[in-house]
Amino acid sequence: MNLSNDTSETSILLAEAIIYVPVFFIGVILNVFALRVFCCKLIQWTETRVYMTNLAITDCLFLFTLPFKLVSNFIYKYKIHTSIYTNKLCMVLESAYFINRYMSIFLITIIALDRYIAITYPLQAKNIRSPLKSALVCGLLWIIIISIELIFMYINNEEDNLCFQTIYRIPSVSSFAVVIWGFFIPLIILSFCSIQIIKKLTRKKKIHLREKKVIQKAINIILANMTTFITCFLPLHVTYFIKFIDFKNATDANLKHNLFLNVAVILANTNCCLDAFCYYFVSQEFQEASILRKTQNQAPENQGTEII
Repeated sequence: MNLSNDTSETSILLAEAIIYVPVFFIGVILNVFALRVFCCKLIQWTETRVYMTNLAITDCLFLFTLPFKLVSNFIYKYKIHTSIYTNKLCMVLESAYFINRYMSIFLITIIALDRYIAITYPLQAKNIRSPLKSALVCGLLWIIIISIELIFMYINNEEDNLCFQTIYRIPSVSSFAVVIWGFFIPLIILSFCSIQIIKKLTRKKKIHLREKKVIQKAINIILANMTTFITCFLPLHVTYFIKFIDFKNATDANLKHNLFLNVAVILANTNCCLDAFCYYFVSQEFQEASILRKTQNQAPENQGTEII
């Protein structure tokens, strides 16, 4: 049994090295390029541009923590004695790791909510949405998530020896709250907004072939973003949820050698790279869909309202 567990851990470490190295380099290149475009190339700031800029910053900061997580896993696995991680450094790096993961989750959710408001309530959106308000929302979100993570790290500070090894810790009520409020509620909001946007776009009167293609592309982008979000984050948080419910009945071996949980963590960490592939498509296709919508409706109150 121990040999099997050791083999599984070695396989996980190898998989992490194989996946995280290209994710790190590709993710950094794509996100830095996205930041350059958002901050230097585009003329006008829009609501989605503000959110996308913050998402790119979040992904860059998250990518910075991946090498430390990988090194920490090797240190933990092979019981290497080193002073590379002090208690405070570990707390800072691990906090940054989780802060940026949940910033990404909430920013993706807010982008979906912002699109929903723009498409479903165009007249009200003219007063509700603005780049300045989007910046304030992002600032408030940073403050809230950083504050929550600092409190969470303080509560769990008794296990300082488990640097980046939170999956081996016994689940707490605070970790259960993170699963519910940090993922499942955003998932419900994202799913509702995405489904409603698709319904709204599907019901649009399509006169020309080009209009049909643009609307279909916009729908495909929504589905792709929602699928990526669910694929990356759902397995991890479902596993956290199950772990919290069943940890009392689990043996130490099952608790510490959960292959599925390790794989789910790897999958979730690839999101920082996958987000970058959506930047260009969202910026282009939703702009086209917005222009078509204004042209079709020809309503004065809808002018000035953008989907992105």
